[in-house]
Amino acid sequence: MSRPHRIWYPGAKYHITNRGNRRSSIFYDEQDHLAYLELLKEVRSVFPFHLHAYCLMTNHIHLLIETIHHHPKHIMKMLNSRYAMYFNKRHHLIGHLFQGRYGAELIDTAEYLLDVSRYIHLNPVEAGMVKSPKHYPWSSYSAYISNSHNLEIFTTKKILSFFPEPQKNYYRKFVEGKITVPSNLPVEIH
Repeated sequence: MSRPHRIWYPGAKYHITNRGNRRSSIFYDEQDHLAYLELLKEVRSVFPFHLHAYCLMTNHIHLLIETIHHHPKHIMKMLNSRYAMYFNKRHHLIGHLFQGRYGAELIDTAEYLLDVSRYIHLNPVEAGMVKSPKHYPWSSYSAYISNSHNLEIFTTKKILSFFPEPQKNYYRKFVEGKITVPSNLPVEIH
């Protein structure tokens, strides 16, 4: 029996997840994290997309992407294969790095988009790795709450646009659970 086709259209937004084979680590050190982020830029130059949030955990990844002209299967195939080749070569390994097909949950409302961004940024806290998401170096969270992060591979514009000024302060409060989803959210997201 074949797998069902994933829904795709230009502008579709997804919460992409991918886990290490047998839940093994897919990042051993800083060099691995940096290589993955560099590959994200390379893949985006071939299959353009918007990256709204990311978190690179020890044995899995979270990406919040918005497609432009390409199905996420093309993006993830190139990203996963290139990273697996890099990882196996660098660490003298063979075999599958990732466990099965990547997960892609379609995001269809602004509220869900915000919930996914909060979930992604809180992942290291929930895993007990840090007390606050601002202390985790391998996520996009620091760019959402400060001006000190390089926005070369991702954008905060769409997510922050749902919050009043000062947007970064309101987003931080939202992630920390001090405020709820803004009440003026549009029904559909563009």
